[in-house]
Amino acid sequence: MNYEAGMFGRQERLEFTGEETTRKSRRWLWISAVAILVVGALAFFMMSGSKPAEPKGAAAGKAAPGGAGQTQMPTVTVAVPGRQTVQTIISGTGTLAARREMPVGVAGEGGVVTRVLVEPGSWVGKGQVLAVVDRSVQAQTAESLAASVRVAQAEARLAQAELDRAHKLVANGFISKADIDRRTATRDQAQARVRVAQAQLSETQARNRRLDIRAPEAGLVLTRQVEPGQIVSAGSGVLFRMAMGGQMELRAQLAEADLQKLRPGARAEVIPTGTTRVFTGEVWQVSPVIDPQTRQGIARVALAYDPALRPGGFASARVVAGGVTAVMLPQSAVQSDNDGNFVYILDDKNQAARRGVTTGDVTEAGVAITSGLSGSERVVLTAGAFLNPGQKVIPNLQKSK
Repeated sequence: MNYEAGMFGRQERLEFTGEETTRKSRRWLWISAVAILVVGALAFFMMSGSKPAEPKGAAAGKAAPGGAGQTQMPTVTVAVPGRQTVQTIISGTGTLAARREMPVGVAGEGGVVTRVLVEPGSWVGKGQVLAVVDRSVQAQTAESLAASVRVAQAEARLAQAELDRAHKLVANGFISKADIDRRTATRDQAQARVRVAQAQLSETQARNRRLDIRAPEAGLVLTRQVEPGQIVSAGSGVLFRMAMGGQMELRAQLAEADLQKLRPGARAEVIPTGTTRVFTGEVWQVSPVIDPQTRQGIARVALAYDPALRPGGFASARVVAGGVTAVMLPQSAVQSDNDGNFVYILDDKNQAARRGVTTGDVTEAGVAITSGLSGSERVVLTAGAFLNPGQKVIPNLQKSK
């Protein structure tokens, strides 16, 4: 009996628990359904919600000024470039050197160098002694010849005196005409011996002077390759190197096309390596020969002497090769395609029109337009790559610099 009662109570508890679980499941089911409906409604209103209707007058006011096309017209920057003179600048590099370098060596027979009177960097005059060669033997020879001249002169004076006395005696018949002729010949021989002796002396003195190593022209001593005690001769080579007048030059290496633009007299600015100083010079010679290997030639720029200009040093140059009057545009204004270079200009109706142009040099100022524009057009400076012929734009005029 008790067993049956216990079984019955247990069955009631199980049925109660199952009903409670069923009720909870239904409750969560209803909550989920309501949440889904709320989210769906919110999404619907967010996606399909309409803006408040504007008054008709307001909508008409927005469309009135230019219509729908006005809001789609691009704005471009334009300018009236005019014409200006632009200098053609050619840049190059090269080596500094003496404009007229003079090698100085031994002109005479040479000997032992006794003194060297100059150092590299010294300024010397024309004919100034640079070094002295020993001349002790040559000096004695010159003294001997000088004595011979004096002997010949004495003999000539004696011959002349005898001839003068003979002329006084011939009138009295003490001396014949033949004696006069002999004395005249003796006088002439004596005078000739004087001239020979003088010529020999002058030759020896000239040889002795050539023992002194002298400057051929006024200028700057660049190098010295001789020391006291050194034996020198005509085969000793160069003892000194000089720059005539101290003049320097830059031998600039330039491309063949750049050389064609240069003429003697063109102004140049030279900056040696290692300094910011600018030296002004001018092109005095353009090479008539082009190197077949490098396709380059040399432009020689004359420079006045300055201690900062050292022969053998490296320097850069900017040469003004002339000027051209042309329309100058920034590179962004010039377009190109298979038909060539072109720009866009605007007509009276602000419509873009293509204009073919010929370009020149490209400089820091921009691209030179040599033909195709007069300079009075409104040229599109930017956004030209996105335009089409006939397209209407809104111009933003930029003032020319």
